[in-house]
Amino acid sequence: MNANPESLSLELLAWYDRHARTMPWRVAPQDRMRGVRPDPYRIWLSEVMLQQTTVAAVKDYFHRFTARWPTIAALAAAPDADVMGEWAGLGYYARARNLLKCARAVVADHGGRFPTTREGLLTLPGIGPYTASAIAAIAHDEAATVVDGNVERVMSRMFRVETPLPAAKPALTALATELTPATRPGDHAQAVMDLGATICTPRNPACGICPWSRACLARIAGVQADLPRKAPKAEKPLRRGIVWLGYRDGALLLERRADKGLLGGMLGLPGDGWDGAGGPAPADADWREVGEVRHTFTHFHLILRVQVARLDGTVARGTWVDRSAFRPADLPTVMRKAWDIARATLDD
Repeated sequence: MNANPESLSLELLAWYDRHARTMPWRVAPQDRMRGVRPDPYRIWLSEVMLQQTTVAAVKDYFHRFTARWPTIAALAAAPDADVMGEWAGLGYYARARNLLKCARAVVADHGGRFPTTREGLLTLPGIGPYTASAIAAIAHDEAATVVDGNVERVMSRMFRVETPLPAAKPALTALATELTPATRPGDHAQAVMDLGATICTPRNPACGICPWSRACLARIAGVQADLPRKAPKAEKPLRRGIVWLGYRDGALLLERRADKGLLGGMLGLPGDGWDGAGGPAPADADWREVGEVRHTFTHFHLILRVQVARLDGTVARGTWVDRSAFRPADLPTVMRKAWDIARATLDD
């Protein structure tokens, strides 16, 4: 290590005390010093929402969730469909299913209180090593090491780690652990994440105003913009499929997807199996093709043909939903795109 860890932590915390980002789930450092404690429920909820997503994208969802379900007990008692509907658009829908499982486990097995240690948190469904460390550090000031993409970038530059990601992850975690202090570990964790998000950014890092600039080996070598290195990504495959929107007077034919699998538990249009689920068209009808949807998931690109028909007879799949009760916002993003194409063609 190229500098004293304690000195680096003190410098970073002094910077954080002046420049900490304001977030709806965060207790500001000045308030922490006055004894205000973070709410583990809000920390947990924000961390789950922030996985694979940006702070800007999460804020509105967080406000809606905490207004509707202000406590872990309220969320645990919520109907699955309501939670999945509020989650629609955030993506990675397994997170919403695990959110409910975890909330119900906290209420049923822990009296509505989150465990206060990383090891205890790891026993809860849907909480992995990163989330457990984040809650333990931020909510309970345990000296747990919190490593997200921002922290990986900061560590790779501070210590000039040339090994590409993801192979470098263990080394970067070890370096972050060396820097984690026993004093104010929660603020330290948030400070490193803030540093990566606002100064040590992926492109054009603002080294001139960085509190760790003098100790940064990548800056000294002039290679900060080249790190972290990343292994080439495999090209995503392309899938094609069909979704059908059937309608009749005042109602739409929709389908609640199975809990497991892609878009699990979400409301959507019946599909032809492009996702490993689905099946044949929901009814024999004069289906009209009205357009196509392009969407990208984590592991593949997708092109969906959208077909529409008026259905007057029996249907083999799906559930009729009154048009007046239908909320397009309850659909996942790919299905909302299909709805946007199909709705203009529906009979009044």
